[in-house]
Amino acid sequence: MLGRLMFATVIGLAFAADGFAADGPSFIDPAEAGPDFAIQGEYQGELKAPDQPEPMKVGAQVIAQGDGKFHGVFFFGGLPGDGWERGMPQIEVDATTEDGKVTFMGDTGSAVIADGKMKVMDPSGMELAELSKVERKSPTLGAAPPEGAKVLFDGKNTDAWKVGRVKNELLQAGAMTKDEFGDFTFHIEFKTPFMPQATGQARGNSGLYLQNRYECQILDSFGLEGKDNECGGFYQLKEPAVNMCLPPLSWQTYDVDFTAAKFEGDKKTSNAKVTIKHNGVVIHDNFELPNLTPGGAPNEAPGRGPFMLQFHGNPVEFRNIWVVEK
Repeated sequence: MLGRLMFATVIGLAFAADGFAADGPSFIDPAEAGPDFAIQGEYQGELKAPDQPEPMKVGAQVIAQGDGKFHGVFFFGGLPGDGWERGMPQIEVDATTEDGKVTFMGDTGSAVIADGKMKVMDPSGMELAELSKVERKSPTLGAAPPEGAKVLFDGKNTDAWKVGRVKNELLQAGAMTKDEFGDFTFHIEFKTPFMPQATGQARGNSGLYLQNRYECQILDSFGLEGKDNECGGFYQLKEPAVNMCLPPLSWQTYDVDFTAAKFEGDKKTSNAKVTIKHNGVVIHDNFELPNLTPGGAPNEAPGRGPFMLQFHGNPVEFRNIWVVEK
């Protein structure tokens, strides 16, 4: 009963007025997102320092914070999932906009974004690198459902969902499947809104619940550390191996391989296990889920369970959802 009431509360929010509870505006259309949207994103190039015999791959993630303010994370070795891994060097610097130029000032140098390029300088002003803006895409974006797959959403209707709302051929957050599943592989594509003035859990928050028991977070965590309560994390259980979150309004993918918990009667004999690729990169590798996460079913139990897409007040959208039962 508790699980049904919780679900009804979460889903019921989706049918409130079109406004969403959020800090500042939420944009789902890049054309309406303002000038800061064009600056935020990922930049990539090579750093050529005088004391370094070979150029070093370097990447930067620029996070919009509203009103021409930005936060930059510089990764030495490449962008996350493309050279950079946890533990490798990185620097974080804030920036402001003046006369059309975004300037980052740090103790070890500076960087300026203008005309779609980022130039990195040492403290003396000598240029060390020119980074170009890049738009990475998941290698499984648009993946067609294989033979034997059950299509849960293809933009046409919500027949597979108990409660679901479609806008512009996209499924909106706040839905649960009619069918329940045991062991499966699963594909879903999602897009978080651009919310430059919001922070943390108030920024593009949703969640993918497997069997309505285990939540893999969906959040605009672009440029963040990658914690268990951020995108790709299992809430209160495990952080992703790397934060593969792309900039807001980018289409992203989760590809999930799931084995359900096993029971003898009401006694659990083995934990559920899951492997997840976020935008094509493994962020959980055969991870054992020791218990359920908050917000879904009240307890682990024998049997199958539905998929639930959490509504948390933000206009997160979904498409191309399919599952293959094992």
